[in-house]
Amino acid sequence: MIGNEESLQLSRQPRSIVSFRAPNQATISKSNMSSPLNTAIARLSSAEASVREAAAAEIYAAGRAPADRVVQTWWSDEELSGLLSGPRPVVTVGLAVQRETFSKLRAAHSIARLAEVPSDQDAEEFELHFTDGISLDILTSRAPGGDGAIAGFLGKFGEGVQQVEFRCTKLDRAVEILKEKFGVAAIYPETRPGADGTQVNFFLVAVPGGAKVLIELYEAAGKSRQK
Repeated sequence: MIGNEESLQLSRQPRSIVSFRAPNQATISKSNMSSPLNTAIARLSSAEASVREAAAAEIYAAGRAPADRVVQTWWSDEELSGLLSGPRPVVTVGLAVQRETFSKLRAAHSIARLAEVPSDQDAEEFELHFTDGISLDILTSRAPGGDGAIAGFLGKFGEGVQQVEFRCTKLDRAVEILKEKFGVAAIYPETRPGADGTQVNFFLVAVPGGAKVLIELYEAAGKSRQK
């Protein structure tokens, strides 16, 4: 997330990017040594499971709040709501971090497997799952100083929430409904490959107050894409 009036730089590469202000109007996209977000990211690699759990809940809540404000109106369309499992969708909050942080988090959570990201995307990722449906997508560039979107985001804004990801069925149909009934156009004219065989597309949507959220809709591998 980027916050205030700044536009957000598209990053998926693995799943979306987000720029927003939290409900209290604090900017939490760009972490610094004294920010609550920076503290939460550090706590996410704690040796204590309870500390990691609390940190994940804090990051997830901050990332999800503005996205929920955007999609609330989407549930008024019965078909779209069904495609996104509204009003209780499956949501993952993406967190872009430097490679050193990525390695620490991977070790702290004993993650052996990384997601399979398309080779043309400068990204690595893995997911963390906690109680109460909390999921985080941990993202970094393949190498320091890379030229991909995630590297660009990190270079400009530092570590922070980049993306809010909503699971979807019949992604192409959802894209059509958003354009036709809500005036929300997808970033890409066609869906594109995402991590682990998913299909994805992105929507940059304004949040009341001047911020913007980049929402990703993703369709799991093996799901029907018929309209």
